[in-house]
Amino acid sequence: MENRPPQPKNLEESGLDLRFLADLTLKVIYTGAITIGDELAATLKLPYQKIIEEVLRFLKDEKLCEIKGGTTYFPFSWRYELTERGRARAAEALKDNSYVGPAPVALSDYSSVVKKDKLRETPVSKDALIDAFSRLVLDPRIIDLLGPAVNSSKSIFLYGPPGNGKTCIAEGMAKCFTTYTLVPYAITVDNQIIKLFDPSYHFEVEVNEEKSSKRYDKRWIMIKRPIVEVGGELTLKELDLIYEEKARFYESPFQLKANGGMLLIDDFGRQRVAPRDLLNRWIVPLEKRIDYLTLHTGKKIEVPFSPFIVYATNLDPKDLVDEAFLRRISYKIGINDPSEEEYGEIFRRVCLAKGIEHAGETVNYLVEKYYRDEKRAFRACHPRDLVDHIIDQAAYRGVEPKLDRASLDYAAGSYFVTV
Repeated sequence: MENRPPQPKNLEESGLDLRFLADLTLKVIYTGAITIGDELAATLKLPYQKIIEEVLRFLKDEKLCEIKGGTTYFPFSWRYELTERGRARAAEALKDNSYVGPAPVALSDYSSVVKKDKLRETPVSKDALIDAFSRLVLDPRIIDLLGPAVNSSKSIFLYGPPGNGKTCIAEGMAKCFTTYTLVPYAITVDNQIIKLFDPSYHFEVEVNEEKSSKRYDKRWIMIKRPIVEVGGELTLKELDLIYEEKARFYESPFQLKANGGMLLIDDFGRQRVAPRDLLNRWIVPLEKRIDYLTLHTGKKIEVPFSPFIVYATNLDPKDLVDEAFLRRISYKIGINDPSEEEYGEIFRRVCLAKGIEHAGETVNYLVEKYYRDEKRAFRACHPRDLVDHIIDQAAYRGVEPKLDRASLDYAAGSYFVTV
């Protein structure tokens, strides 16, 4: 996404109130020992001219800070010190909320930027999708089903037996995100602050601005499109604003952090909330592309909703939700057990990756004894897990791991459950 917001030229363009920004500046000086004009501008991610200089002038006029010298004649190098009144005001501002950091962007500005964002500029080709899934052994028919689903950017339901790579398939789809997106450090509405940037999901991309004559708003960070994965621990409460009582500002919910990227709900149906309740929560966002979050005051705010949602489940979709709910999920794709041929190829690749010599006849022995005779279904995860058992046994015995009948008998005996 190259349409980065331009650097604001004045307070009005920043979308922030003078007193709001003055309190934030006081907190930065009070808690961080940052006292020089241009350093304050760098911390708040706003230009010194017309904005930070106006804020500092306001603080000086209100007798909340004083100029205590500087290294040059230029005002941006002057050092500021809080007065007793300023320290008291900073302490009060910290009681209101303890957020200290880059200035937030207005919710309206955030919404405007997100609505202009496109997950991809051009459709994903079949060759690109095959490349994205190159490390997986997939039936070509599955890839042909996934292609249109990825290009739609709509919700996808991946279902099927456990251990066949639904999570890996979701991660493969995310590889098709070849463009970048923007995220602000924080957003503000009604003078409430919502922290949005999360280094766990948002990975910054180096941008060379020297080649451009434009100056961009540094409150926004260019990032790789996020992949936010949640599992059985998810609750409805975590899908709303999380108000920190002591800090007195908000942490963004998962779906807000996933805007512009993927939200993977793994193990769907095993959350600590009924599947029907979870899907009920998504009805309006999925159809309207907007979400409603609640401030601790009880006020509802409207935020953009643009994640590419992938549900992955080992359970039968019909046992989870009714047809009306499934209709709202655009694509339903079953990920079934691998064929015997695919299982053999997965085993070969695992051996290659683990540095173990592959023996086809030994794998045939495994298939005959532990699958055909036991009427056991193939799972895509079995080769990896069995080879890991062989490696663990070899390490215990102090020998080189080897794929033979004895090692496979040991691995199968300690891995499969027989009744």
